[in-house]
Amino acid sequence: MKFEVKLPLFEGPFDLLLFFIQRDELDIYDIPISQITDDFLDYIKHLEKMNVEVASEFILVASTLMRIKAKMLLPRPVLDEEGNEIDPREELVRHLLEYKRYKSVIAELVQLESNRLDREKRGNLAKEIRALSEVSNVEAELQNLDLFRILKVYKKVLQRYEAEQNKVEHKVVQYPYTISGQKTHILDALDKTPKMAFTEVMAERPEKIAVIFNFLAILELLQMQLVQITIGEGFNNFWIEKTQTVAAD
Repeated sequence: MKFEVKLPLFEGPFDLLLFFIQRDELDIYDIPISQITDDFLDYIKHLEKMNVEVASEFILVASTLMRIKAKMLLPRPVLDEEGNEIDPREELVRHLLEYKRYKSVIAELVQLESNRLDREKRGNLAKEIRALSEVSNVEAELQNLDLFRILKVYKKVLQRYEAEQNKVEHKVVQYPYTISGQKTHILDALDKTPKMAFTEVMAERPEKIAVIFNFLAILELLQMQLVQITIGEGFNNFWIEKTQTVAAD
């Protein structure tokens, strides 16, 4: 398994080598291999002291630099097929030049990507207008219209109408009665008539909601001991009158 390790400031060994070359203003075609090898190894040792894991690419380049340094120290030069001396640094220089070229291209691509992301995307207006015109093409729709489609639309309209007609509506009605108001009304009536039959009270407002409010008002007056009831003749009939204390007051 290969792990990509991004070290501080440098993304790879060639990035580090280019840094040394630019820092010391070295000629990339005539690299002082001994100096740059020492700088590279010092950097790796510094990372190891900081307990930073060194990527395998750095170790490989470090061994390559040491091999080139050893070849340049040998008294016997390496010759090619034509008898010309082979510079051990040639392959390293080629890789550095290639990396430098790719790095400059990547920088330009990153800038182009950033500029492209800042732009607002624009659709194909002609295609969109054509699609909208096709959707709202009334003449084409009328040409494809037949009796079956008309009946289908008519059925949907009827179903929608029936749903609207049968829709459940909840109405909130504010009744003109309150328990406190009916208590006051009953006490005022007893001031005029000391004794009243329950049927007389209910006969004033015979609607159901009024009967309920009057009945609840009578119950509260009984609880407050402001009225008393006397059982009268007939089924469910009784008389209402003020208590003796309230009447005396």
